Amino acid sequence: MSGSNLLFVLSGSIACYKACDAISRLVQRGHRVRVVATESALRFVGVATLEGLTGAPVAADLFAPGAALDHLELGRWADLTIVCPATAHTLNRVAAGLGDDLAGTLLLAHDWQKPLLFAPAMNPAMWSHPATIAAVRRLRDWGARFVAVGTGRTACGELGEGRLAEPAEIVVAIEAALARPIRRLRVLVTGGGTIEPLDGVRVLANLSTGATAARLASELVRGGHEVTLLRARSAVGVEAGVRQEMFETFTELDAALTRLLGTEEFDTVIHAAAVSDFALDAVLVDGTEQPRGGAKLSTDSAPTLRLRCNPKLLDTLRARSRNTALRVVAFKLTRGATAAQSQAAVAALFARGDVDWVVHNDLAHRVASTGAFPADIWSRGATAPWTCADRAELAVTLEQLLVGAPPVPPL
Repeated sequence: MSGSNLLFVLSGSIACYKACDAISRLVQRGHRVRVVATESALRFVGVATLEGLTGAPVAADLFAPGAALDHLELGRWADLTIVCPATAHTLNRVAAGLGDDLAGTLLLAHDWQKPLLFAPAMNPAMWSHPATIAAVRRLRDWGARFVAVGTGRTACGELGEGRLAEPAEIVVAIEAALARPIRRLRVLVTGGGTIEPLDGVRVLANLSTGATAARLASELVRGGHEVTLLRARSAVGVEAGVRQEMFETFTELDAALTRLLGTEEFDTVIHAAAVSDFALDAVLVDGTEQPRGGAKLSTDSAPTLRLRCNPKLLDTLRARSRNTALRVVAFKLTRGATAAQSQAAVAALFARGDVDWVVHNDLAHRVASTGAFPADIWSRGATAPWTCADRAELAVTLEQLLVGAPPVPPL
């Protein structure tokens, strides 16, 4: 993907310094970069800096001599346009279709056959403002892609979401958007295990690391798809370019699925999370129920734990989705199962769940020395699965199935 024409639109934010770092990295990777800067952006970074980084003049004035068609010509030149940093004002202005400066008119004339990215940067209150939320939703619906914001201390000293992504993340997002898959997907991947608190320091948990979900998310992003990884806080992290949200308990995962599926237009959910089948209903010591609320349970008598069954999240994913054509990939884990037992477990999942594919792993087949974890991908009604030797092969095969270019059918 080296050698692409990249158009950076800078709006007025202290985070312009990060955009300069990203521009430098992209130029070093062989891309050609041009910059359009708003009047506010030039108060944070100078023309000389931007021209020194790109080796090209900066476009800033809609009415500059000889620049009457810049808002059209620059868009035609670019293989990809990114608004970075994208302030709350800029997001709302673009979503409203306003074109009162060079940046606005250029984005109004955007060719939607080409990728358009936004890398937001703002105060946490601005990022969570209803107007900004609505603007982001509208821009996504039009086909724009977003580089996930960071969480932490912002320039104003507040803590929360709104920081501009790190330069390495911006570079990954741009090069992923330049990829040309047969069909570009928006995918929600869940991964890692839920925990159920017993008291303030102890939990019921499982051994899931979330490594498979992380690998799938990373490979799909490299393939040019837009991926959100909803993972356990303790699960394996992913490289730059994957938008991440976190959960700990079943309740948190349940709420996050409802919010994400109900507000965003995902094509596919890959539900690889190891979700607890049970939640704690009560803790009894000598027959007396102990108060809930975080205190450490300390007693000479062994407590009795009363559990209740959690609902099956897989059964409700399609019903929660804005996209009625949502496709669902389920995971089934066994341990030491025979071939017949494995097939029966997969068949039971198809019978009770509204799913399109089931990925089956057996813990007994995991190779401890290499970490390889073989998997079979079953489709509804199939008599044999696609067999994948490891997570990398699983990612490739799943992507081919999802974009409609299935691998060689199983024998």
